[in-house]
Amino acid sequence: MYRIRDLREDQDRQQKELAALLNITQAQYSNLENQKSDITGEKLIALCKLYNVSADYILGLIDHPRPLK
Repeated sequence: MYRIRDLREDQDRQQKELAALLNITQAQYSNLENQKSDITGEKLIALCKLYNVSADYILGLIDHPRPLK
């Protein structure tokens, strides 16, 4: 369970904006949020940096976000 939808909505951002930051289409970003596509390591790192949270939080492995070190 990816948490990228919650993180995006918490910051009042649109899918189109995040897609542009990740250099993908809005449809591709939507597929990531809906887990119809797997997230690549490159995109995961970019999202971790953007939201300042660890990958294990985004991937749903832990319940509380940890900031990047």
